[in-house]
Amino acid sequence: MSEFKIHHHVSELMNQLGIRSSDSIGEEVYTERLLKNTTPYITTQVSSHHAKRKIGESTPTPIEFFTKYDEIKAKNVRDLDPLVYLMSKLCDESQTKEFLAKNAIDQAKTAGMTTLSVQHDKILAQIPESGTKMTAQELSEIKDRLLKEANAVSATTMTDFVRKALKEKEQKQNLNIPLQPDWLFQRPSLTLDFMVGVDGPTDQNIVALGTLPVALQENAVADDLLCCMQGIEGKYILARALTERYAPKEFMIDQSLDPSLHELVRRILPLCSNYSTVVRFIEEKSAFEYGLVNHALSAAMRSLIKDYMVLVAQLEHQYRVGQLSLQKMWFYLQPTMRTLDILASIANSINRGECIGGAVLSLLHEKTSNLIGDAKSQELCLYLTQSACIPYFEILEKWIFKGVIRDPFSEFLVEENEKIQKEKLLEEYNDAYWEQHYTICRERIPVFLEQVADKILNTGKYLNVVRLCGRDVNCPHAADMVYTLKERRYYDQIEQAYDYASKLLLELLMREKELMARIRSIKHYFLLDKGDFIVQFMDMTEEEMRQNMDDIMPTRLETLLELALRTSTANVDPFKDDLKVDLLPFDLITQLFRILTIDTKQEKDYRVDPTDLHLSGLESFSFDYVVKWPVSLVVNRKALTRYQMLFRHLFYCKHVERQLCSVWVGNKVAKTYSLQKSRWYSAAFALRQRMLNFVQNFEYYMMFEVIEPNWHLFQQNMDTVSNVDDVLVYHTDFLNSCLKDCMLTNPDLLKIVHKLMMVCVTFSNFVQRLNKSTILEAEVTRLTKESTLQAPGPQPLGKEEQKKKAAATKVVSEHVDQLVSSETFERTITNFDTNFSKLLLELLDKILDMSSNNYDQRLSNIIYRLDFNGFYTERLEEVTAQRHASTMSTSADLSNQAVHDAGGFHSWMASYTATQRPDSAHATPSALRSTMSTSAK
Repeated sequence: MSEFKIHHHVSELMNQLGIRSSDSIGEEVYTERLLKNTTPYITTQVSSHHAKRKIGESTPTPIEFFTKYDEIKAKNVRDLDPLVYLMSKLCDESQTKEFLAKNAIDQAKTAGMTTLSVQHDKILAQIPESGTKMTAQELSEIKDRLLKEANAVSATTMTDFVRKALKEKEQKQNLNIPLQPDWLFQRPSLTLDFMVGVDGPTDQNIVALGTLPVALQENAVADDLLCCMQGIEGKYILARALTERYAPKEFMIDQSLDPSLHELVRRILPLCSNYSTVVRFIEEKSAFEYGLVNHALSAAMRSLIKDYMVLVAQLEHQYRVGQLSLQKMWFYLQPTMRTLDILASIANSINRGECIGGAVLSLLHEKTSNLIGDAKSQELCLYLTQSACIPYFEILEKWIFKGVIRDPFSEFLVEENEKIQKEKLLEEYNDAYWEQHYTICRERIPVFLEQVADKILNTGKYLNVVRLCGRDVNCPHAADMVYTLKERRYYDQIEQAYDYASKLLLELLMREKELMARIRSIKHYFLLDKGDFIVQFMDMTEEEMRQNMDDIMPTRLETLLELALRTSTANVDPFKDDLKVDLLPFDLITQLFRILTIDTKQEKDYRVDPTDLHLSGLESFSFDYVVKWPVSLVVNRKALTRYQMLFRHLFYCKHVERQLCSVWVGNKVAKTYSLQKSRWYSAAFALRQRMLNFVQNFEYYMMFEVIEPNWHLFQQNMDTVSNVDDVLVYHTDFLNSCLKDCMLTNPDLLKIVHKLMMVCVTFSNFVQRLNKSTILEAEVTRLTKESTLQAPGPQPLGKEEQKKKAAATKVVSEHVDQLVSSETFERTITNFDTNFSKLLLELLDKILDMSSNNYDQRLSNIIYRLDFNGFYTERLEEVTAQRHASTMSTSADLSNQAVHDAGGFHSWMASYTATQRPDSAHATPSALRSTMSTSAK
């Protein structure tokens, strides 16, 4: 069971019990405890004796409880004992018992009223109206009809039961089962069991045994017993009709029989009843739909029945020569009675539990283990278990030695889902080929294979992948497997097959398919590992990225991508041709919330119909990567989508940095002119520098404090990997850690970062439009070109050119002064500054809260880089004080709480700074704080 299912069940249970997370401990704590104590396929072994006794002492109806326990236990329900153990623990929880009792009463009142109403109407329909006179005969008829409605049990012959059961099985199970011939149902005399049961003698001319001498009575009942032991009714011993499908056969004996003989006959008749049970089981379970295991078990029982028939024939010979008495018969039948008793017990247990496949083997294994004190009985059960295991082990051998499943009747512990194909690995995000194409069905796992169920599953999966790659599989450890009570013998065979399969597939992926080289290639492009390539590509595609997504020609982007690859250091990558361009119909935020599917308020804020999005090339652009089988097991669509999310996040941050650097270039040119109102323009310079500082430090944090450490850890893990499942786990952990630490899985942080980037882009667009309106850059460029064309080398400008340049500079300066001195410019810059500072402080505050609550210090590294001189600490102190002042009712409490919170942040920053940097590596914090405050303000 996955973590999400367990969390869901815990949440539902807490809701049903009326427990809120704030009352005691949260759902996450219960979920974590359950996950730590969960064994996926192993039946928990607990002692139910003490638990049963405890429940019996607590319940007012202990006899009914024990009867129900024995009934369920007889059906071979695996989790019965753990459930009883849990119920015994609940006996000590008074609050839980009160709630469950109250809830049961409420549900019984709701559901029971309908049932009672239906039963009441049915009974009333049988009873005449009041005032109607009834005779004794009519009253007796009504009583009989009501009893018939209550019991609803009809006496049906065994052949009718089998016929009905077979046809029901064919309708329910969607299996490739051959049709049963009609003569199998139309000729009931083919059965070896009693054909028809009646409740009275059929021949009215039979003389009562009591009128005959004792010797003749013994001779008559001995003949009848020999018939009954072969499934044929006698004259004086008659078989009753079956009241239930799997009920034991009952007999009627002539009551006038001598008491001593009657007692001997009564002792021998259980053998006939057990024979009837076993024969019914053999004939029914030999049908196709009951599976190969039941077929093999029936065949083993049939061989024992043949030996039994030989004994009956020998007894019949003794009877015919006049040397068989009831005492001798009783003596000769002693060993056989024990054998048939065990066979009937096994048949009844399988019938009651409706066991097929692995469930049958589990029952036989438990029977064999429980007979450890009886050597002969254990030998018999061991023979039956070994015979039943033969077809199951043949399926197992083909799976762990060849990677093939041949399970026509769905009995094997591994189940194949043919709807999930490997071709979907690169098409669907949530495709789970590796996890769901082959799965384990817990009900089919034999008890003696529970410990190695995972290895059996993985062994076949590994070999199946190798086979799909067109390679032959020849396991050197292939050998016939035989059931034995010493499980270690076939455990060793499974271990050897698992080691071979994991090594074979790992070598195929790592050496022949070069898995690590391909993942490293993906990292170069998706995680911006190749710096010169991405810069060159962004320079080439700058015009295309500004256009609307519908106006972009993907072929042109593909051409520019190939040109950037060929002219950068990425040219040495042998897998560079697998990199492709992908224009997605949704932006990063929409993609994230579509994948995360977090049912929160933040998701509703961001949830936008993709048809309403008018995306630019920059917002829709992403890389894609061509991956072939079997590398697609690891780098599937799910993994590629995670890489795409990281790339789009980094790519957009890189774009914001380039926009701010373009503003910086324009600012540098503007500084060459004498601006009378430079103090207003200086505010824009300072804000641009703060934005650039934030974006660059955020990029540095993601690249060098998140991706690179996680990549280093991933490489270390891959050097010691031993199987493909570990490769999948390590690769998924690497991507999940990167997504989490880059704030892509937290809606609150992602929302703030997205707004910060939008403010930076809007600010850079505003300043660039201002620079363009002054025609500053165009004028300087024109003058520079003219001066360059006059001489081949750098020469000083002439007098006329200097005059022209001075005049242009003067005009531009006056125009800039006019713009920056307006109130609109001042107000706009102030708004940008306010919004940026507010969002950044909110981001730092939330990161601090998360670091304190989750004890995750990695996110706090970005605080250290952004607040290196304590500037934002002072601003956060002010915001914290204002926030508490507006929410607290008492002013004294307000001030104390604000000082406490602000001081906590300041002390945390001081301690964090002391632990991250030595004192000699930076200046005094107070000096830096004052410097930053002065420059920023």
